[in-house]
Amino acid sequence: MLKEIIIAIQSYYQAHKFIVRNKLWKWILIPGIIYAVLFVTGMYYWMHTWNFVLQYFSSHTGIIGWLERQENGWLRFLFIFGELILHIILILAYFSWFKYLILILGSPVFAFLSEKTASLLEGKDIPFSISQYVRDVARGITIAFRNAFWQTLYTFSIILLCLIPIIGWATPVLALFVECYYFGFSMLDYSCERKKLKITQSIHYIAHNKGLAIGNGIVFYLMHGVIIIGWVLAPSYSVIAATLSMHQPKRTKRYYGR
Repeated sequence: MLKEIIIAIQSYYQAHKFIVRNKLWKWILIPGIIYAVLFVTGMYYWMHTWNFVLQYFSSHTGIIGWLERQENGWLRFLFIFGELILHIILILAYFSWFKYLILILGSPVFAFLSEKTASLLEGKDIPFSISQYVRDVARGITIAFRNAFWQTLYTFSIILLCLIPIIGWATPVLALFVECYYFGFSMLDYSCERKKLKITQSIHYIAHNKGLAIGNGIVFYLMHGVIIIGWVLAPSYSVIAATLSMHQPKRTKRYYGR
């Protein structure tokens, strides 16, 4: 799996060279700017709403006044620390759900970019079919809903593991890998669909090549650490990198005997 993670990470560098060589910037920047605007806008309203809820809860329960009457510094520290952790959790939750919203809304763009990348790699035009394109988009949306369900289920299970001493310490890393896997899964599935794999076959294939999905998701999240530029580039880079990492027909042929 480590080898596949490395391949997926290297695919982002290859994706950059691929984009520059084939002058695909218009297909990168326009969707990317829309993504960045939606990301920032959604984050603002998400946190603004939750701040209002928390302030309403604090003022109506009287907890703030009670803390001010206490002279226990540790109690105040724990309260402030807990509030910080809650805000971090809210941000992570927003990131997770926003990701699936983008996968659903951006499915037409992602399907097109994956197909465009494949056609350039193979050096031939792939005939455009509106019916096939609609099927690609519908499948992308189906996969996004499926992955959202399973990730939510696994995330709640991981939260329960937090209650177990020692084992619970590893849960943040486990949660990150789950998050990365399901995002990368959606990016890789566009290539699986183009190889005529059914959804069940795609699930089976990616489950046995999960390093490609995890590596793709890891770099996608790391790119968000580069403010604005990373937000603009991350979505399109991820789908092109996923297509490049999957451009290995022998692996699919060997796996399914095709």
